[in-house]
Amino acid sequence: MSQQVWAAQALESFDAVVSATEGFRSRAGQRLMAEQVARTFSSATLGKVDEESGEDAPTRSIAVIQAGTGVGKSLAYCAPAIALALSRGTRVLISTATVALQEQLVNKDLPALAALLPQPFKFALAKGRGRYVCKLKLDRLAGTGEAEEEGEDDLFAEEEAAARAKRPRHETEARIQFYSTMSQTLSKGAWDGDRDSLDTPPEPEVWSPVAAEGASCTGKHCPAFSQCTYYDKRKELVGAQVIVANHDLLLSSLGARVLPELDNCLLVLDEAHHLPATALDQFACSMDLSRITWIERLASRGLRIGALLEVEEIADIPKHSAQLRQTLQDLARIVMDVYGAQLKSQPSAWGPARVRVPRGELPEQLIAPLGLLAASAEGFLDALRAISKALRAEMRDKPDEAKRLSTLYAQIGMLAPRLEELHATAQLLLQDAPEGAVPAAKWFTLEVDGDFIVVKAHASPILPGTTLRNHLWSAVRGAVLTSATLTSCGHFDFFLREAGLHGDEAATTLEVPSPFNYAAQGTLIAAETRADPKNAAQFTTEMVDALLHDIARVEYGALVLFTSREQMRQAVDALPTAMRSVVLVQNALPRTQLLKRHRERVENGEPSVIFGMQSFGEGLDLPGRLCESVFITKLPFAPPDDPVGEARAEWLRAVGRDPFSELVVPATAIRLAQWVGRAIRTEEDMAHVYCYDKRLTRTSYGQRLLKGLPPFALEQRAPL
Repeated sequence: MSQQVWAAQALESFDAVVSATEGFRSRAGQRLMAEQVARTFSSATLGKVDEESGEDAPTRSIAVIQAGTGVGKSLAYCAPAIALALSRGTRVLISTATVALQEQLVNKDLPALAALLPQPFKFALAKGRGRYVCKLKLDRLAGTGEAEEEGEDDLFAEEEAAARAKRPRHETEARIQFYSTMSQTLSKGAWDGDRDSLDTPPEPEVWSPVAAEGASCTGKHCPAFSQCTYYDKRKELVGAQVIVANHDLLLSSLGARVLPELDNCLLVLDEAHHLPATALDQFACSMDLSRITWIERLASRGLRIGALLEVEEIADIPKHSAQLRQTLQDLARIVMDVYGAQLKSQPSAWGPARVRVPRGELPEQLIAPLGLLAASAEGFLDALRAISKALRAEMRDKPDEAKRLSTLYAQIGMLAPRLEELHATAQLLLQDAPEGAVPAAKWFTLEVDGDFIVVKAHASPILPGTTLRNHLWSAVRGAVLTSATLTSCGHFDFFLREAGLHGDEAATTLEVPSPFNYAAQGTLIAAETRADPKNAAQFTTEMVDALLHDIARVEYGALVLFTSREQMRQAVDALPTAMRSVVLVQNALPRTQLLKRHRERVENGEPSVIFGMQSFGEGLDLPGRLCESVFITKLPFAPPDDPVGEARAEWLRAVGRDPFSELVVPATAIRLAQWVGRAIRTEEDMAHVYCYDKRLTRTSYGQRLLKGLPPFALEQRAPL
């Protein structure tokens, strides 16, 4: 079948779904997006191509589509993509940034679409394995609430063990009861083993000991394999034509065969503006230079298990282990000698003290120890791989001993990722950028844990585009990236660079405007202050006065967005007694409870104002009266002390470029557009957006930011 026929049939399916959806109005922008999706996915070459035998090189096809709020982008990509996948005998992989959108797709959008498309399809949700329970671990902990004999079955890191030692007896008993209840509920079939489906998802400290992490999993050799939630979910993925994942899982599982192969599926990246930041997080690494007793435990286990299996490679484990411990101690001492004064002089109110290595050029005295560390870690890892290989062979040959062997495998597997992270961090720290090349960001942190000083080393790439180009786009054939905010100051260039698609001949862009009449539905009030926003103390005092004056007039729902905890704290402290009952503060309640209370108040005709920060600036869908006003306290520039951002700005300046214009302003534009986007959610909404930062209208870069916002009616207000 030709590309044109595939595309035409996909559009016919989209049109049929729109026609069959009761009360659904046709939107020109939505169909324009559907056309682009059909064209993109029909032209991509899928599957293996043998270029040596004369076959043409595969055609890559990537569309970057900004679809304004109200376009209906989920249907615009789902209907044509799924129809095309069914015609071409392939699968659709949809990746999102938030759990909320994953749940919307799996619980609402895809079931509705499955009921309307003539050809049936199955869909499934893919999550990281750590979201699922390990039955083997749960059964063990349900009996004791803790690990058994330390030498035999201690699967916890020492900091977690220290926390357990301090735990009151009644808390330990409650923990045992909690695990026991979980185990019973799982065995009765009343719970599916997914952390997110528990009525109250447990805290990470409680969940971590029972999570189905890959490093400790023996797969089909595990005695609980037939009852394993994670592998049951994996089976669902095998039979599904549509898989919904997230950006973290997509990037962390590259090459791991957890998700469909990217050269043989149709990839949709929704909330794609998050992709660059997710890539930086995914490829950054760190190592603890202070808490090192786990190395001795790992060596002890490796020697004991290796000896049982007669693995010759264990002979050098004692040497590697001793070298690692000594080198980490040396590194911690050198870091404190070089950077201690800077680290100790920083206030510790908002997390660990931090010092960045300028230009990524490490002090000479750190180079040799890091080289020794990398070599020792590599030798140790080689020995562990030999043990793991021998264990898997033993499990194959002795299935009746699977439980004992699985426990041995887990004992090594729980600690091995720390050794891998040590190796990766040392290698990235040692990476020396040649003249003109882009250096990695490198920094050290210091924090106090009780009486213990913890020193850590960190490293990260600074250009997400390069990382994505090398690891993701080199494997992808057909992809659609979409979001309401992909342009910055009116252009796609910034996102294309960040996402690794700038200059890629396979990539095309399309901007689909929102169907909303922003000029008639909304007003942007530029409420100026006398104080310069750069003078934080004076500005915050004046801004809070203006904010309190404005929110006192809120009749229904409103959202106030802050750029720092301190700024929000000052606003909360300044609230008059009568207004305190009206305001809901982020983190004072779990997010779902806070939003539920907000909706109840507004539905009862009462005013309700949410105070929130960055995470409340996007993804919140509060239509109609739930959010009639959005208050932006200050332009949302990224924190100035982010080491990766600092390193990148430093590199840009070194090559004669302006980081503020090239990096800071475009990134702020996308963030500001997201914040402003909370205001108008439907074609019936009417809303006001207040911004108290006079730089929005008084500076040249503010004018650039305005170009990236919806065309609201603009109203300027002098200081109160």
